[in-house]
Amino acid sequence: MEIKRVGSQPSGKGPADWFTGTVRIDPLFTAPDPAFVAGASVTFEPGARTAWHTHPLGQTLIVTAGAGWAQRAELNPDAMLSLPAGSMRVDGYVLLQHGIRPGMPGSAVQRWMDRVPAVYRSSILDESGGPVPWIEDDEYCLAQLRSYASLMPMAQDARKPVFALTAADGAFGGHQQAAQRAFSDFRQLTRQVLGATGVLVG
Repeated sequence: MEIKRVGSQPSGKGPADWFTGTVRIDPLFTAPDPAFVAGASVTFEPGARTAWHTHPLGQTLIVTAGAGWAQRAELNPDAMLSLPAGSMRVDGYVLLQHGIRPGMPGSAVQRWMDRVPAVYRSSILDESGGPVPWIEDDEYCLAQLRSYASLMPMAQDARKPVFALTAADGAFGGHQQAAQRAFSDFRQLTRQVLGATGVLVG
């Protein structure tokens, strides 16, 4: 028997490949070879979550604090809060093109964008190896949306989405053209999503 005292093992930060956001991992035990069992206490800060992954040999989770959506619905039934039925299916991703800021080379943004197809396949589809297309040719890329940062304050004041802004909301000249482009982009995205889900055919 091996006895470990509380606090005798150092905590670690959850790696970015496993988690999004701030996560602390406190090791509890590991089993020597040839056993595969290991245990850890994982603490999620608000907004943190696990990255998409699988456990071929299974995993046991013991929730010691907090609650997920399913538990919240059970503890506090609310007619306005319901979980979607059925299973989740991943149909693709949407890439938001960040605006180029002074002092930030465009090549750095392009390098980040070029990684998306490979990361999507490894982290979401659990695929490894094989050819990875450029994002322009990626069948899983549903849309590339422009950055409409200049329209955001106006949309917040008008309490409207950016693609619904009109001259009455202050969208004149370049802003009006940007709102029209946003409408076209989101209409195309809607068609892509409906097509991927089988709702819209042809």
